[in-house]
Amino acid sequence: MTKTVNVNNEIGIQKAVIAWSQQPDVRSKWPELAMLYHIPNEGKRTGRQGQALHDAGLKRGVPDLCLPVARGGYHGLYIELKTEKGRPSESQKWWLEHLNLQGYFATVCHGYDNTIRMLEWYLGMKEADDGKR
Repeated sequence: MTKTVNVNNEIGIQKAVIAWSQQPDVRSKWPELAMLYHIPNEGKRTGRQGQALHDAGLKRGVPDLCLPVARGGYHGLYIELKTEKGRPSESQKWWLEHLNLQGYFATVCHGYDNTIRMLEWYLGMKEADDGKR
């Protein structure tokens, strides 16, 4: 059962999703959520900091959340998290398309409830489903 979270920014939604994933009743149902992690791709940085991260491999547009757990023929789940009205950038669309082509389930989720439903749906698939959905 999900709750409604009244946050109007992506980081607030993301924090709420991570908090949900760490609840004992949720974690006992899906222990794989221990592997859910955030890809720190956002934020303001100085030119020097941005260049250093770029040189170290940071890529613009990589989705916000990754769950490296195979389900339903997919290698793992990537989520680009947006507010209810948010839209993915061109670089985010590029990453989602290419991750899907590589056998991941990569998608945009708008808001807390949509993200929780996606995680529950994905984890509810059998580990070795014959076909992708």
